[in-house]
Amino acid sequence: MNVTSIWSMTYASGFEGLLGYINGLLPQNELIGQALREAHPLFPQLSVRELVANALIHQDMTITGAGPLIELFSDRMEITNPGCPLVDTNRMIDLPPRSRNEAIASLMRRMGMCEEQGSGLDKVFGEVEVFQLPAPLRKANVGSMQVVLYGPRTFADMTAEERVRACYFHAVLKSMAGERMRNATLCERLGIDAKNAAQATSVIRKTMDAGLIKYADEDHPRAGYHPWWH
Repeated sequence: MNVTSIWSMTYASGFEGLLGYINGLLPQNELIGQALREAHPLFPQLSVRELVANALIHQDMTITGAGPLIELFSDRMEITNPGCPLVDTNRMIDLPPRSRNEAIASLMRRMGMCEEQGSGLDKVFGEVEVFQLPAPLRKANVGSMQVVLYGPRTFADMTAEERVRACYFHAVLKSMAGERMRNATLCERLGIDAKNAAQATSVIRKTMDAGLIKYADEDHPRAGYHPWWH
C-alpha cells in the first residue's frame, strides 16, 4: 500500500469522529411535546455531513499553511476550505461535479461517508427546504471557498438577499425534478401563508430582476418559472 492510500484511509477513518465532535458542539433547538422537552439539532444532520465531506474532498492541497476551517455560531455554521471553486457557485447543484481529490472522494463514497457523486448538494438544498431554512450561502473568496449553513429563521427575519437566494435555488430544484416553480410552491418553501401570497410574488419579482430566474413560458406567465440557464 502506498503512502497516498494510507493517508486517504487515515483521513476517511477520522471522518466519523470529526462529525461526532462537531455534532456535540452544535446548538440545539428545544421542542416541547405533550409530556417531554426534546432537543433537536439546529442544522439538518445530512447537510452538515455532506458539507463537511465536500470541504475535505475539494480542498486545494497545494496551498500550504491552510486547511478546512469549521466555525460554529449560535445561528449558523461557516465551512471554509482552501482553493477557489472549480464550478460557478450558482451552478454547483445542476452542473456535473468536479473534484480536485477524486481518490479521496471515491473512497468516502464507497465507505458511505458522503452521497454519490453529483447528488450530495441536491440533498443538502432539498433538506434545507424541508426545514424551511435560509438557503445556504456559497461564495468564492480569494484562494478559498466558503459555505454558510443557517439555522431556523422566519420569512420576516430573512434578508432580501436570503429570500432571493432561496427563490433561485427553489427554482433550480424544481427544474431538476422536471417541474416548475410557482407562487404556491415558493409560499410553501418560505413558510408564507397562502393569504399572503403577494409576499412570494414580490420575492419572485426581485429574483427575476436579479437575472436568476425567468418565465417558463413567456406567453403564459402563470405557467411558472425556471432558473435563468434552463
